[in-house]
Amino acid sequence: MKFSRQLVLSSLAVLVLTACSNSPTQRRQAKDDFTYLETADLQTWNLPDGATAQFYPNFDIPQGNFSGGIGQEVDIRPPQQILELIPGARYERNQGEITLWLIKQEEAEEVWQTVRNMLAERQIPIQTSSETHIETGWLVWKAEDEETDIGSRYSVDRFEANNRYGFRISLIDWREGTQVKPVTLTNKERYNVFMTNLVTSQYDQNKRDEAQRKAQELVKQIPITMGSDRSGFPVIIARTPYNVLWQRLPTILPRIGFSIEERNQSQGTLKAKYASPDDEFWNEIGVKPMELKSGTYTFLFGDLGNRTSINVTNSSGKPVEEELLKSLAPVLAAVAKQE
Repeated sequence: MKFSRQLVLSSLAVLVLTACSNSPTQRRQAKDDFTYLETADLQTWNLPDGATAQFYPNFDIPQGNFSGGIGQEVDIRPPQQILELIPGARYERNQGEITLWLIKQEEAEEVWQTVRNMLAERQIPIQTSSETHIETGWLVWKAEDEETDIGSRYSVDRFEANNRYGFRISLIDWREGTQVKPVTLTNKERYNVFMTNLVTSQYDQNKRDEAQRKAQELVKQIPITMGSDRSGFPVIIARTPYNVLWQRLPTILPRIGFSIEERNQSQGTLKAKYASPDDEFWNEIGVKPMELKSGTYTFLFGDLGNRTSINVTNSSGKPVEEELLKSLAPVLAAVAKQE
């Protein structure tokens, strides 16, 4: 399943869950009929005279009083999985409730702030709030595997135990359409996971955005000079990690006249078509124009740990001349500094 935003009606948050096709009933119930409910009660087996019964424990029927749904009450949908997107975190499930455990206090503070920001951004109403407890108002889930819109309310608690920091998300109220019903274990198991995944997904996105901002800052300070690879051939050396440089290439290269056509981060290749910028660009960056012919070129990037090598081949796959690399290096450095 995946989450998507929906227009908010009044003060009621609406969240959308997408699932497979077919009707909600087909997705929740087995395809076969329920004739097994008409099975007659078991009867005592009468042995013929002189026969001795042989019992095999493999087929013993468990003894005891068991409760649970039967027939159409049985929900066959697979259990929802928690998106474990917070590094180092542990997740515990107990009677449908989910507890997230963290070791570092600063991470716990970040997760708690993520919860608050997520509720605000998605316009999920808050009924009560304190430094360690949040109780939401009603929010609505529109799910294709439910026969009606689902309303739910949650409590989110933070606490400390055994030198660990915990967060517990609990489904506390349940509504189907306009009818409030008791919260069942099935409700808790599915919709506590949905709410937990909203938090972990938002936390992961925040970390990605933060990493991208840091990469952009690091790229501004990239020293770019000529050097040589392990075989002694001339290459451009960018003194920054490969993944940091890769983040900025879509903005740096177009500025110097390269229109990106293909790129593959895992292989370290980027194909682009070159057309020289106008004189105003060269005057702006204060660098001598490159003597590079218009055409298609492929950039080859090598991960050297805290540095990245840059080489360029022409449309025939042959490395460009060293003089062209030497003219390209100061242009890259000037544009990277401006970016």
